[in-house]
Amino acid sequence: MKIVPVSRRAFMKSSAAAAAGLALSPAIINRAEAATLKLKCSSSLPNDPKYANGRVYYDNLVKNLKANELGERIDVTFFPDNQLGQEIDVINSVKLGVIDMMVSGSSISANLVPLVGTFDLGYLFSSFPQQTKAFDAGAAKPIEDSLLKGANIRIIAWAYNFGARSVLAKKPVKTPEDLAGLKIRTLPNPIITECLRLMGAAATPLAFGEIYTALQAGVLDGLEHDPPTILASKFYETSKNYALTQHNFSPLAIYFSDATFNRMDMKLREGFLDAAKKAAVDTRAHGLAVEKEALTALAEKGVTVVECDKEAFRKRVLPQTDNFIKARPEAKSVIDIIRTTQA
Repeated sequence: MKIVPVSRRAFMKSSAAAAAGLALSPAIINRAEAATLKLKCSSSLPNDPKYANGRVYYDNLVKNLKANELGERIDVTFFPDNQLGQEIDVINSVKLGVIDMMVSGSSISANLVPLVGTFDLGYLFSSFPQQTKAFDAGAAKPIEDSLLKGANIRIIAWAYNFGARSVLAKKPVKTPEDLAGLKIRTLPNPIITECLRLMGAAATPLAFGEIYTALQAGVLDGLEHDPPTILASKFYETSKNYALTQHNFSPLAIYFSDATFNRMDMKLREGFLDAAKKAAVDTRAHGLAVEKEALTALAEKGVTVVECDKEAFRKRVLPQTDNFIKARPEAKSVIDIIRTTQA
């Protein structure tokens, strides 16, 4: 198990060579994989073992693979900090089987299968434990099935992003009127972009790797993200006001290429999937613990963390869910399950 820096050019070259070898000599490749299965795992976040969910999940996966006596059979190499490209490129590479795994929010895959955007609806979840309750009740299954059918990508486990998404800005924000006109970065995802627009912002989709420089240059007035990610990525250096809008409890998905899944030995696959699910449970617990720590650390770094008129924001966003159901009726059963578990 290792974490290595690598350029995109070198990675793509090696991937092409590996693909050529697979086509020319499958017997040789299969014999090699019988000894050690090599997997590539990508994350857009920094290589921070405490506050970056990708690294935390990777460490937990390695731990659980060893516990399942698979440490010598499965070698997972971790590529943090957009080393393999921006997330939209990586998710397409997972679809094609060029990259095996990706740790990211569910939002990025909504660009491939729009139904996944259900989980991005503003104020849909009230907490992360409620999200787990909803997923255990069946809310995740239609999303997983749609992504596998529509993009050849499996979600092999669900964890949490490390805290609810809230708004970090260069000026104080307590009400929708305070947010009006501010250029707030959102994921390149129409549901989250619409959520922030309804909240009052000039929602600005942008790749994760471009946020810091855009904040520095004044192209952005802020962004929406969870506290540990803001801390790990040092966004607090450019913006000093964090409003706890908590508009989205975004699930963390462990994406896995169906092509890789299908070429895994059955016994190896079972042990790997067990380790992946246990790693997600460990990562959830870690995420809940570090959210408060990150908020304290941000305050120590000069960020003003404030409660805001969350109800005013929520009322503005409420029509989004009904409009989404009208556009995608298949989302209704998922949303109904989530709402049932809110009690």
